[in-house]
Amino acid sequence: MITFRTTEKEYTGATAVDIVRQLAHDDGDSATHDGVSIRGFLRQSLKQLGDRIPPRELDVSDRVSDETLARSYLLLHSDYGIGEMHDDSRGA
Repeated sequence: MITFRTTEKEYTGATAVDIVRQLAHDDGDSATHDGVSIRGFLRQSLKQLGDRIPPRELDVSDRVSDETLARSYLLLHSDYGIGEMHDDSRGA
């Protein structure tokens, strides 16, 4: 089980994609909540963080899976103090 905490809320899910869908839903992105475009939400969200995160970290590659991108997104938030991720299944 993965847990991701922000200053406002705690999210839990079996996968990083589950958590990103919850974040997207809370952000008002109903298309992502319905599973249409995780990558679209990630691109938009990362663009908004451009003032806090180096540009090299903002790429949403088409060469990796949605789960890998979602996990990287959550870890990036943890690394830059924007949120905190714990993955009980991996001991992280």
